[in-house]
Amino acid sequence: MTPARTIPDLEADIAALRAAAERAGTALACLFSTSDEFEAAVVKVRREQGAYRRQQRGRYAILLAALTGVLAFVLL
Repeated sequence: MTPARTIPDLEADIAALRAAAERAGTALACLFSTSDEFEAAVVKVRREQGAYRRQQRGRYAILLAALTGVLAFVLL
């Protein structure tokens, strides 16, 4: 069962809803003046997340060769 709400509580909720609606309208403004600035920011964020790092395939090939050698030695 939900508790009864008082008039001041409802008025506070309505005021908060109006304030949120006003902020939402200003949130759509663009932070970048050109598309180049936007793309540079996207690339910067992706680099920080590690999206453009070189994959280290050589390390895995050496590990696989070593494991194969150890397995061959054990079987012989």
